[in-house]
Amino acid sequence: MAFIHSNLANGRWSAMTLAEQLANVGSEFERALQWKKKNKPQFFDSASARMLELMDLTIGDKRWHNHRLKELTRIREVVCEELFNESPNQKSIEGLEKYFLSFGYLARLNK
Repeated sequence: MAFIHSNLANGRWSAMTLAEQLANVGSEFERALQWKKKNKPQFFDSASARMLELMDLTIGDKRWHNHRLKELTRIREVVCEELFNESPNQKSIEGLEKYFLSFGYLARLNK
């Protein structure tokens, strides 16, 4: 399987904390949202593919195969529901943005 983020898939991703991983997922989520709003499907497709790959790498990280796994898989499901919906629920999008932003803050605090 070819990865977009091959250097991350080869071990660098598992060296990151959960906060760092989800902050990176959130960055790609925000990029995808912005491209969707600008009606740029090619850029949206690229950003959403990167975001889903990072989310899948996070879900595949064995460290989170505990009580966190259910939350991670649910977040992926909700992100897909809203991001790929023609008329996404704005409150849900705002909730996802806050969710990912909190991990960005946490990752930054722990640097």
